[in-house]
Order: sequence, then C-alpha cells, then structure tokens
Amino acid sequence: MSNVLLLTSGREPPADILPSLSLLPHAVRVAPAAAEHVGAGPVPDAVLVDARRDLVLARRVLIALRSAALQVPVIAIVADGGWAAVSADWGADDLLLHTAGPAEVEARLRLAIGRRTQSATQLPDEIRSGGLVVNEATYSARMKGRSLDLTFKEFELLKFLAQHPGRVFTRAQLLQEVWGYDYFGGTRTVDVHVRRLRAKLGAENEALIGTVRNVGYRFVPVKGSSPGSQSAGGDGAPGTGSEGLLPDEPDGDDAAPDQLGDLPAVAHADR
Repeated sequence: MSNVLLLTSGREPPADILPSLSLLPHAVRVAPAAAEHVGAGPVPDAVLVDARRDLVLARRVLIALRSAALQVPVIAIVADGGWAAVSADWGADDLLLHTAGPAEVEARLRLAIGRRTQSATQLPDEIRSGGLVVNEATYSARMKGRSLDLTFKEFELLKFLAQHPGRVFTRAQLLQEVWGYDYFGGTRTVDVHVRRLRAKLGAENEALIGTVRNVGYRFVPVKGSSPGSQSAGGDGAPGTGSEGLLPDEPDGDDAAPDQLGDLPAVAHADR
C-alpha cells in the first residue's frame, strides 16, 4: 500500500476524480491544488494532480512541484481533451486518463514509484533521513520537498552532522571540522548556528539535531531510515532516537561572525 497525495481545486471526493483509485488499497490524502501542501503532512509516495478541468492551474502546480525538486513521482490526471494540451515542460512524470481502470492506475503508480526509488538509490551525493534530503553536489537541502534557505556554514554544519548519524561532537570539534583550524571565534557560534538550523528545519523536525548536555551535538536519524540512505563518507553510527536528549542550554546572540572567506555557496553569506 502506498501513500498518495491528490491535489485538486475541485470539491469532489477522490472517487469522482479518479474512480479506480478508490478500488485500490492505497491511503489517499486530498489537499488543495498548491505545491506547498506536499510538505504539509506525511511524505507521500506519489502525488496526483487533478488536471481534468483547470489546465492553467494544473500546469502552474506541476511546474512548481518540479522546481521544488521533489523526490516523489508526480502524475497528472487528465480528461480526454487534456491529452493534446500537456507537454514535457509541465514537469509531470506520467499522465493518467481519469477513466483509467484499476489495473492501469495500479501499474502506473507502481512503475512511477519504482523508477523514482531506483533513481534515488543511485545518487551518492545525497544524504537522506526521513523527510530531510541534503545534496552535497548542489549545496542544497530540502525538508519534505520544501527547500531550506541555508547559509554556507549552516549547510556545512548540517551536512557534517548528517554524515555521522548518532555520533556526538563537541563544540570545539565542530568548529575545527566546519569552520576550520584558523577560525578564532568562540564556540558560542556553534550554538547560534544550531539554533538557526533548528528554526529552519521547523519545530516538528528540530529534534534531528540533538543536544547532549555538557558535551555537544549529534544528528539523530529518523527511526526507520535505512543505513543505505546515507551517502558515502558517513561513519554509519546507529541512531539512538531522541531519548536522553535535553533542550539546548541558553545561548546568546553574540556569536563571533564567520570569516570573510565564508562564501555564500548556498544562498547568502552568514551574518
């Protein structure tokens, strides 16, 4: 059984939009036709976009989903007259006629999900844990399809911690590994960057970066994440969940600024 997200501007139930879907053992969640709803709930295995009537809106949603670099297949549901309108630049992985039978719907979902899963396993530059995807090649990070607006040091800190899941690093070690041996700022800058990272990950995901009191920080992988989802270079240390982790110790805002060599490789330079 797969988790399917159906994006539609209509008010009909899923059984009226794609009747065969109600005959299959998939969990279907319905949301308004907007790309931001993909990251608003559980990560879906596939996204269906209702393009039966409003082709202009459907095209805008499909292009937005493609721009978000989702790692889930996106399938457009079209009516008979929609075949001629849809083109490759819409960004859909596949098309489904709304009258398609259960066998065809099941086959297209299975193949689309399988292709994306196979493609994801062939990306050695990506680190994955639950809904978090860190791409070392493009210096980008996403949470449930939502792009994270990280500075260069925030990205480097997140990447380094995610490469060593479960391993605890002191603030001094993180300064050496992420900021470099020639950095003369205090360890408080680590606390400030961790706080910023947690804020950008979101309240429901901030536990990915755990605090070990009087020691430092560690990356807490999502339970159920397979070890193979970590890119080469990680030490593969097993995650232990969030048990025993305590809230951050209070920190100030007077962290030492990054050096001039800290270039804005992701979005903009650290402040």
